[in-house]
Parts: sequence; C-alpha cells; structure tokens
Amino acid sequence: MKYSVTEFVISASDPVTTRAAELFSKELKKRTSLNVVITNEVTPCFVTFKTDETIDNKNLYTIESTNNGFEITAKTIRGLIFGYSHILRKAKFTADGVLITEDIDGTYKPQKQIIGHQVGYRTTPNTYDAWDYNQYFDYYLDMMAFGTNTCEHNTTKFGKKEMNPLMRYTQEEFVVEASRLADTVDLDVSLWHANDDNETEEEALRIREDIYSKIPRINAVFPPGGDPGEMYADAFVERCRKISDLLKRIHPEAQMHPSAQAPHKYRDWGEVFVKEMAKMPSEIDTVIMGPNHAYPMHELRKKVPEKYPLRFYPDITHNLRCEYPVNFLEDDWHFALASTLSRESVNPRPTELRTLHRVFAPYTIGSVSYSEGVHDDVNKMIWSALEWDKDANIRDVLLDYSRYFMNEADENIIADTIFLLEKSWQGDPVENPCIDFAYNNLCELKSKHETLSENWRFMLLYFRACCDKVVKLRRVFEQQLCKKALNQLNCGSIDKALEILITPFDETYIALRNELDVLGKKLFDLIGIQLDVEHYYADSWERGATLDTIDNNVSDRAYLKEKLTYALTLDETAKTSYITRLINRNKTDTDEIYYSVALHGLNTLGIKQDGEVYMDIQGDRPYTKETPIPMSMTKLYDNYTLKAKFGGFKPETDYTLTIVYKSDASADAKHLITANSHIIYEGAQFGGEKNPQFDKEFLVPGFESAAYNLKSDIFVNGTLELEISEPDIGFKFCEMWIKKA
Repeated sequence: MKYSVTEFVISASDPVTTRAAELFSKELKKRTSLNVVITNEVTPCFVTFKTDETIDNKNLYTIESTNNGFEITAKTIRGLIFGYSHILRKAKFTADGVLITEDIDGTYKPQKQIIGHQVGYRTTPNTYDAWDYNQYFDYYLDMMAFGTNTCEHNTTKFGKKEMNPLMRYTQEEFVVEASRLADTVDLDVSLWHANDDNETEEEALRIREDIYSKIPRINAVFPPGGDPGEMYADAFVERCRKISDLLKRIHPEAQMHPSAQAPHKYRDWGEVFVKEMAKMPSEIDTVIMGPNHAYPMHELRKKVPEKYPLRFYPDITHNLRCEYPVNFLEDDWHFALASTLSRESVNPRPTELRTLHRVFAPYTIGSVSYSEGVHDDVNKMIWSALEWDKDANIRDVLLDYSRYFMNEADENIIADTIFLLEKSWQGDPVENPCIDFAYNNLCELKSKHETLSENWRFMLLYFRACCDKVVKLRRVFEQQLCKKALNQLNCGSIDKALEILITPFDETYIALRNELDVLGKKLFDLIGIQLDVEHYYADSWERGATLDTIDNNVSDRAYLKEKLTYALTLDETAKTSYITRLINRNKTDTDEIYYSVALHGLNTLGIKQDGEVYMDIQGDRPYTKETPIPMSMTKLYDNYTLKAKFGGFKPETDYTLTIVYKSDASADAKHLITANSHIIYEGAQFGGEKNPQFDKEFLVPGFESAAYNLKSDIFVNGTLELEISEPDIGFKFCEMWIKKA
C-alpha cells in the first residue's frame, strides 16, 4: 500500500514511546528527505507508539493499520523497536511517501525464547575491536531489526589488559558501558566468561564479584566447558554452581548457562558432565551445545535431564576448520576457494543456515551465535529470522535485508545476488558461472547507485564478489599454464615449461586484484573490518585477513615451478628420471586407484563416513607460500575411521596401498587397516613400508607416506572395501594410491 505524505508524523505519549519514536525518526531520516515530526497529539500519524503493561511477553508486538499509517503496541521498548523495524523491512521510500510492500497487520511473537549473537570486544574479532560505543549501539538496533533479543559480550581476567592499537577502551570499561547501552533498549545481555585454569576458586569468585557488580545488566552467564579451559567436568560443574550463587546475589534474575564443550585432553569429560547434571544442581538453568561438544545435539538432549533446556551456540562465522564448514553436509568446499578465502571471509550462507536450523532448532529454546565480525552479517539476520519463525521464507528475509539496509537498490537483485554468492562457493570456481553473475550484478548496482559505495554492507558483498572473481580468473589462467607446461615436459623441455609457468597475469586480472586493496582500505574506514594484518591490525591471517590469503596457490603452478627449478640442478640421467616421476605422480592405470581428499571429495569413496569428520585445510596456511604444496594435499581428512569402496581390480594380481598421512603419530596409537575384513596392518601409527625418496621429492615437511601389501586373494571379484581406524586419537590423511605391486 502506498502512503503519500508531506511529512512523517510519529505519535508518542510517554518516555518509553518517545524514545522509540526518536530511534524510528533516526531510521526514517536515513531513508527519506521528507520532514519527520514527533508529537504527543493523537492527530492522524504515520506511526503511533503505545505500551501495554498487561502483555506478558517482552518480545511480542502488534501492528494495526490506521487511516494513514500504523499503530504499534508492545510491553517495552524492545517490542516497539521490533514493530517499527518490521515496517521498515517492508518499506520502499519514494519522493512523496512510502510504499509498504505487503499487509503487515498482526500480532508477532517469536518461537524461540533466546535469539542472540556474540559481539565480543577483544583482540580476536576482525571488526568489533575497532568500534566505538555509538557503532555498537547502532549494531544492536540493526540486529534487533531482524528479531534479536540478546547480545553476548566477553569477559575475561581483566588484569591481563589485552589490547591492540584499534581498541579505544579496556575490556572492563567496555563491557560495563555496552551492558548499559543494551539495557536502554531492553536488550538482554549474556556474558561469555571462560574459566582461567590458573585461578583458584577464591580468585575466580573475587574477580567475578568485582565485574558483575559493575555491569548494570546481566541476563545470563556462559562459562565454556572447554575451548578454552581444561577443568575436569566435575570441577567445572562445581565452579559453575558457585559462580551462579554469586551471580544471583548481584543480579537475582540472571541465569547460569554452562556449555558442554569438552577439553580435548579428557576423553570421558562428557560422561562425567552428564553424571553431575543427573544430580540436578539447582544453580544451573540451561545447558549450551557448541563447538568441540562432548556430545552431538541429539545425544546431549538424551543424556541431560529434561529439567535443563538446551541453548545452541551455532558457529555462523567460520568457513573452515570449524563445526559447520562451507557445504557442511558434504564438507567439499573447493580447495582453491578454501585456500584463498580462508576461515573468516565474507560468507553469506542463507540456504545452508536454513538446513542447519531445521536440524538443530527443535532441540533448543534458542541460541546465541558465535561471531567474530561483520563478515557474517547476512548470516546473523537470517538466523534471527529463523529463530523467530522456523518457516520463514529466506528469500523474503533477504528482500527485507535489502530494503532495510540498501533501500535505494532493487531488493530483488540484492536478494538474488546473495544467493549467487552462496552458490559461488559450490564446486570448482572454473566451472561456476554464479561467480560472474554475482560480480556483474554488483558492478551494475554500484554504477547505478553512487550512494551504495558508502554503504558498508553493499561494499562487503561487492568485495566478496571481487574475491571470487579474482580466484576464478587466476585459476583459469594458471590451469592453462600448467597444461601447456606439462605438454612441454612430455616433450623433454624443462626450460620451455618453466618459461610458460612464469607468464605474467594480464591487465584485467591485475586491475581487479589491485581493486581488492582499495576496497580493503574503504571497508576499514567504513566499518573497521580488518582485512589484513599489516595495515589494519587483523589478529592473524586466519581472522578475516582475506588480503593476506587471497594470493595463496589455487593450482599446481607454484609447485611445478619449484620442482622444475630443482630438476635443473640434477645431472641429465637423474633429471630425466625425476621429471618422469613428477609427471606420473598421480597417474594410474584403469585397474588402479588414485584418490585425493582435496581433488575428489568424500562422496567418491562410495560410502558415508562415520562420526563427525573434521577437515583440516592446509591450502590457506602461511607455510604453503614458502613451500608450495600440491593441490592434492591441501585437505586433510581428520577422523577416527575412514571407509572406502573401490572396484575394477584385476584378478590374481597383487597391489600396493600407499597412504599419505600427517606426521603427528602418537606412541600410544592403535592403527588398524582392513581390506575386505582382512587385517593388512595392525600396530603403531602408521606402520607400513616407508619411501623416504618419494616423501622428500613429492610431499612437504610434516607429511609421510606408508605402503601396505594387498595380496590378490583379498579382493572379491575385483572389489575392495577398505577401512582405516585409530580409536583414541584418530589420524589425518590427504591422498592414497592402490597400484599393482
């Protein structure tokens, strides 16, 4: 419906509604040049704010149409903010008024009790540590616009005085003021407060009494069981009980929410934690399930008494080396993207988050997500909307996101482009047209609407699209060089192969790559995001420093250059032999198998793996710049077991199984390999026959190969079912061969 007005009149009659009107007025002025007036009159108004103390839920609000606008009613300012934000999410502003894109009359109440995000002020995040209080408050309101009712901050042992050059405040003074600001808009405050393993109980309680007494609003305290912390489970629960008693003396309504995150050193931590919870400690109110969990969600819910609701701590911020990596159901994010975009690049993942929510939300009373910056901004809003309504249409949420934050742009193009950015991370970038479509869409919008260049959310999307485009251009170019170089090697010309491999990039690529550096400065100035370590003080290369990882290898170009340079130091006989081995490193006959986790993915093993697989990506690590790693080794499978099914082997033929492992074997390991239920190796890690020459020539330091005999009578009609296991510490491997002996 179109509302034609000469000015926006807002009615407010008391301090609470007046404050809501002021905040609403500020948002309107961002979107329209029409005058905005706040009045206590009941004359026809665009929005009239009302409070109703009889409403029993602070999250509930109603919107009712009037002759020329809307009436919003809620219990506190929280609901009023939810209400006016709902209007803004559905609004397109014009020169003479506003178009509301759908009927919004109704009563709105979230399905979840806790809907929150962690926005901790410390050195680790790639954005928040650069903010002042005003930026934090604005972000509170942005999150509330999509239904957030809880913010989570970090409290530590403040005597450590952990600071970086970007931080304006100490952590202690910050958390006090951040809590006060949250309270002004009735936003719940959760505190993530890890235990210090070196503290005595007396010290721990004294520190907490001091800080909790200073913080004006605390609704929950979240002590992680591990990550960090190494307290044994019974001691951890006892510490939580005593902290809870202290907390509730200072903040009577606050709750204790410990997490069942297990320290790696205790294999039985989860069992002991469950036994302690079975004693029904009254001081604990809710149990959190998060990364490095003692039990998966379903098992945790079965084992923890029903008295204790579960709160989810979803990691929506990380792309790899995390609980829910990109394409988490398949764990197959392409090595070229993983190597260059790394752990905390800009990462809208709307459809993946919907899947994640459908799997885990039924078990919980809500969540506070793990976040390390604004690179996951889209994810925050999607997750909040799903916690509000599990059946929310995510395209509608993205349309809301566009209208609320980028009102001048075509919301359909923005929404579709966010979907394209998510799809750009599926498969080999060389084969993915979504990368080009997303880039072209955002270039066109940027050219059409100059104001978008000052909008940090738009520029984050544009930066991501440019990154994907850079990776695709470079991979296409380098793959062509590698193909031509290998052709020269097959003809015996190392010099010509090297000449091809050092071909410079063209002007198109160089211009786009240089634009990334310009965008890094722009985004730092706009929102404080730290896209490299040297210029913008990112905590490390792994913490969103995309400009430090974007040039990592995406093909075997650098690896081949290094190997060919080495080959030139050899005599003719050795050189010829070495080049032959290099060319044939991954080649197999039709009855043989070469498998790489990075090149082929887990699905090609023919069977779903047991347990929770961890993919230890290597391609983004700094050592790969000094010591180029073949793309086949850029992903390490990390688990207690690996199962695979292979076929096509010749009868009455012996084969050799060769596996490349990460060299972190334990003296206590119990390594077992079976083939069609026959034990082919049992003993210490990793066993097998060693090949030092192969390891030196074609692996990188920290990896080793081991070979095992597969006798012909093991095979069943040319098929093989392989299983590798280590029950206590697991193992890591990246590639294997099954070749004729």
